[in-house]
Amino acid sequence: MPESAHTTDLPKANGLEGVVAAQTELSHVFGEEGKLVYRGYDIHKLAGKASFEEVAHLLWIGRLPNQRELDDFNQKLGKNRTLPAGVIDALRPLPSDALPLDALRTGVSMLGALEPDRFTFEPDLDQAISVAARFPAILAAFSRLREGKEPVQGRAELNTAQNYLYQMHGEAPEEKHWKPLESYLILLADHGLNASTFTARVIASTTSDLVSAITGAIGALKGPLHGGAPALVLDMLTEIGSADNVEPWITNALDSGERLMGFGHRVYKAEDPRAEILRGMAETASTPEFFALSQKTEDFALAELARRKPDNKLYTNVEFYSAAVLSAVGLPGDMFTPTFAVSRSVGWSAHVLEQASNNRLIRPASEFVGATDRKFAPIEER
Repeated sequence: MPESAHTTDLPKANGLEGVVAAQTELSHVFGEEGKLVYRGYDIHKLAGKASFEEVAHLLWIGRLPNQRELDDFNQKLGKNRTLPAGVIDALRPLPSDALPLDALRTGVSMLGALEPDRFTFEPDLDQAISVAARFPAILAAFSRLREGKEPVQGRAELNTAQNYLYQMHGEAPEEKHWKPLESYLILLADHGLNASTFTARVIASTTSDLVSAITGAIGALKGPLHGGAPALVLDMLTEIGSADNVEPWITNALDSGERLMGFGHRVYKAEDPRAEILRGMAETASTPEFFALSQKTEDFALAELARRKPDNKLYTNVEFYSAAVLSAVGLPGDMFTPTFAVSRSVGWSAHVLEQASNNRLIRPASEFVGATDRKFAPIEER
């Protein structure tokens, strides 16, 4: 159909809901069942059982690695954890109150500018590894710089979760901290054709470079409707304060028309399976007091939402217990969404590689609702 043709007869979908815009083998959300699958594996079979690096191998290459393959893969990741000096120099002048996600976007963009011969217009696995391996380093470097400390380079023998905490705090993390973080990274690595992933695929479809596609995805993730809820959940729980204050606080919030953070999802019409897994992790990682506050908030909020909005099918989503887990492993609230990006960098780059392997420019139609017959008048007559 020519672009000049009218589009009034084409099917319309506000927000592209229900529109199939790509084919993928990477992941799928079964919303009615509350199920998430990565390349054929239910997320319950991976979280807490496989390493984040094994899941990255699965998404990028298509299968879980054997031990030799994993050792080689970890070696490649380790070699790419060091930040170019130019990236650190670009982070230094950022104000201490800059958003960490803005710092990440700046740092990732600098990778492409500093190494144009590496990040060509033909994305490949080596590029994906190089970018994703440096996400934790960029965020940790910014975190330390805003505290007046010098960045710490990564250690090749540490895995992604360990390196993230090591580079942020300057000391090797305990297993009780890096293990829950690793499970979180696995749970958030990919999630179908969400807003940021779609952004990455649209950019990749123009045959732009991988860094540009990932930088665009970060911009989409910055929007609070997509990636901003975990820190808001922590703010909500902090404001509630204690388990004794849950019922009056939630009742007042709902009576005032306020939105409860961490409940409801655009796709899931059952409990988010990631929330189920994170709940168990939060019980182990959090203090008993904080977990009791979280659990009572969840229970009462779900009961009230079901009573007040029985047709909406609102369940706990991944952000609710993400707050408890990420706080317990030692991350400040403004690092929650950027940590989401550390995980999703694998999924984004996997989608870029998949798009490039069988590319067609993504160019949806739009319905024109503007005027077509306005009369022009010279400026002296207006």
